[in-house]
Amino acid sequence: MSARILVVDDVAPNVRLLEAKLGAEYFDVVTAMNGVDGLARAVESQPDLILLDVMMPGMDGFEVCRRLKTDCKTSHIPIVMVTALGERSDRVRGLEAGADDFLTKPLDDLELFARVRSLVRLKMMTDEFRLREETSHALGMPEFEVGSLGADIEGARVLVVEDMSSDVARIRDSFASHYNLVFETSCDEALTLARGGAFDLVIVSLSLTGGDGLRLCAQLRSAEETRQVPILVFGDGDRGRVIKGLEIGVTDYLMKPLDRNELLARCATQVRRKFYQDRLRANYRRTIELAVTDPLTGVYNRRYFTHHLETLTRSGRDGATRFALLMLDVDHFKVVNDTYGHDAGDRVLKEFASRIGNSVRSADLVARFGGEEFVVVMPDADLNAAARVAERVRGRIADVPMANNGSGQGIPLTCSIGVTVGYPDEDPQAAIKRVDEALYAAKAAGRDRVVTRA
Repeated sequence: MSARILVVDDVAPNVRLLEAKLGAEYFDVVTAMNGVDGLARAVESQPDLILLDVMMPGMDGFEVCRRLKTDCKTSHIPIVMVTALGERSDRVRGLEAGADDFLTKPLDDLELFARVRSLVRLKMMTDEFRLREETSHALGMPEFEVGSLGADIEGARVLVVEDMSSDVARIRDSFASHYNLVFETSCDEALTLARGGAFDLVIVSLSLTGGDGLRLCAQLRSAEETRQVPILVFGDGDRGRVIKGLEIGVTDYLMKPLDRNELLARCATQVRRKFYQDRLRANYRRTIELAVTDPLTGVYNRRYFTHHLETLTRSGRDGATRFALLMLDVDHFKVVNDTYGHDAGDRVLKEFASRIGNSVRSADLVARFGGEEFVVVMPDADLNAAARVAERVRGRIADVPMANNGSGQGIPLTCSIGVTVGYPDEDPQAAIKRVDEALYAAKAAGRDRVVTRA
């Protein structure tokens, strides 16, 4: 795994040593000799990870970290603070400033590279969603609020897998007012809970007496439901197991005996990152929905309908049955616009789409084909069944006038409907042409009627 690493340290030998070590592992290394230059290089080079020395003249690492995490251009970049200080208070101070981890000099190579690779994986995953969001904006999609990594984390759901009563009590006392905690001692039960519980963080002890915590971490990373959930492990003197955990996807660790403040700070960092990534994913899903949805009526658009029909035809070749296709057109829609105005015309189209949706099965797909034309795809339906549904839709349109906001007067409306059946072994465009011909025949015969074409 290659990545760009920014090393910020005012001691030249330290910079050269890290540059050599990281370069030997094929990382692209960028350097800065003080805090001010580090801030500029971070914006300029957009690294995948920053190794930041704490003790620097002028602007120390804590202040640099705070500034990086409050700048929208760099807030998503993981930061590992490096120092000769070993006090827990210094680690907590760094984590509270926004650092993702804290390494103590002299650096252990295995620990350094495991931590770097773990955080780079997280950064690349976040970058993928950020890139998708930027692409969506460039294509004209609306911009949704993402927020920053400093969002409120109260009420997060945390699963704790620990069987040492003293540590359970310490976690409960520390977190009771911050998170919704669920405790479990069995690895099998914990995996079941995690896969169905929508947790924001899983904490796993690597010194469980009745199970293998490391294996549980591997299972959590393998399961689709828990693949994106951050995992914090408690180590108990064996750094080799902690490093192995980082290699299989653990996102952070804390060595026992547990320090309350460091525990709170590390958990807060992981939950904030999870919330940030969740917002990115949610925004991407919303963008996808907009891309396939008609903005006026809320039903699917023509692009999605065409793709759906092609997919249905392909799956049909593998054994699925035929499908029915309805094409509906609002009769004399131009008269509605000319008489009541375009705002009323828009309300009519919304209501028209809503009545179609309320008249078909949940498995049927409703889409706006263009203008005042709509289509319905009905899987596993024959011509007679589709014709009965079309007649029901036609009746529900004609029987009750459309509401016209403002005037209090309903707008009488009818529609014409063409119906056909599509087959697995034919081009979907042939079915579209056939149903369009049926619709044209319904309109030519006087409108407000259903015409079928086999």
